Amino acid sequence: RVQASGFPLAALGPPVSLVVNVASECGFTDSHYKALQQLQKDLGPYHFNVLAFPCNQFGQQEPDTNKEIESFARKTYGASFPMFSKIAVSGAGAIPAFKYLIDSTGEEPTWNFWKYLVGPNGKVVKAWDSTVSVEEIRPYVTELVRKIILKKKDEL
Repeated sequence: RVQASGFPLAALGPPVSLVVNVASECGFTDSHYKALQQLQKDLGPYHFNVLAFPCNQFGQQEPDTNKEIESFARKTYGASFPMFSKIAVSGAGAIPAFKYLIDSTGEEPTWNFWKYLVGPNGKVVKAWDSTVSVEEIRPYVTELVRKIILKKKDEL
């Protein structure tokens, strides 16, 4: 488990990241965790990672400890992506990484499973709310990963 306060998003992972505030007891949990794991399996971990940030701010739907949350995600969904410690993602208590995401997009999470696509330069490409499925945003992620692979190929 990684503490996520006070360092740049670019330091969190590979060139492309999908940053998501997750919750274990949400109506979106099952569909999102399954699709996030499939995306991680298909595209990660060298050029892409899902970065999961548990959050209990919305409907108190992530009440467990960090260890219990991680165990739930790993055992129930086979989650192989990085799971961070439980945090606040909106309001005055939001961690710096989420303040950056919000400032960059003008989009502040109002529920669980908001998704922010971060490119290789650490800049936020796009944000989606809970109602947008991972399948709907897959083309955006795939295109960014494809560009990185082609750029690396050109550099060889």
